[in-house]
Amino acid sequence: MPQLNPNPWFLIMFASWAIFLLLMQPKLLSFVPTNPPSNKTKMTTNPTPWTWPWT
Repeated sequence: MPQLNPNPWFLIMFASWAIFLLLMQPKLLSFVPTNPPSNKTKMTTNPTPWTWPWT
């Protein structure tokens, strides 16, 4: 069965992880969000209870 042969698939997986770890991860980790969620004020909403007609 050719899908059980790990020769080409292991090299593809290793190359893709190497590209992610060496090239993409430093760029993604250096990203600073312009509007971090910690600076937002919390909005408290008072939910209105549902009035069931049969209760």
